[in-house]
Amino acid sequence: MKTIQGVLWDNDGVLVDTEQLFYESNRDLLLPYGIDLTPKQFFDWFLDNNYGAWHVLLGQGHDIALVDRLRLERKRLFADRLRQARRLALPGVQQVLAALRPHVAMGVVTSAYEQHFEISHATTGLRGHFDFVLTREMYLESKPAPDGYLLGLQRLGLDAAHCVAVEDSPRGLRAANAAGLECIVLRNQMNRHHAFDGAFCVVESMAELGEVLASFVPGMAVEQRQLEAFL
Repeated sequence: MKTIQGVLWDNDGVLVDTEQLFYESNRDLLLPYGIDLTPKQFFDWFLDNNYGAWHVLLGQGHDIALVDRLRLERKRLFADRLRQARRLALPGVQQVLAALRPHVAMGVVTSAYEQHFEISHATTGLRGHFDFVLTREMYLESKPAPDGYLLGLQRLGLDAAHCVAVEDSPRGLRAANAAGLECIVLRNQMNRHHAFDGAFCVVESMAELGEVLASFVPGMAVEQRQLEAFL
């Protein structure tokens, strides 16, 4: 089994339970235009292909000015939902990060905007586990392009061969792979139907994720036993 020196984490659906809120924000915004966005469409359009539902609006004859206005409205709507939510950190993630922190460098590579990231982590207590956070404004092309992960590796000062990524979306997996990273995919309600070909492995729970990460890190046995008591 390989050993690692760094872990790059996605945010939404991996650290915090926010993807349902983002889905609801898009659904509510599009419904007045006759688009009843389903969870399957959300996954295929937003989390797999990275083109949202704007193509449907444009296909209906709406102009790009409307799309631009709705993008801004979505940012506001999503921010409001995040502020109203409670306990956004995924159960067990605090313990996994705490067990890893003494042994590896860690960063966040997210497609979330800085505003949304900051709101979602206002009370999670997770920020201190990371050496840096890269939000959408900080790199050129969004996932599935590798830009964010390449910058993350640069910030870590490590080769991809000595790191892994943790993701929950097909476009995130493709971004990690394109940067040369092996990627662990965490299952959730949104992605349960997807095969995730190309992943190093697919884990069904935070406890299983902790076990896989611990297998990469020499000297983490004590922390792993402590972790299992919480998960």
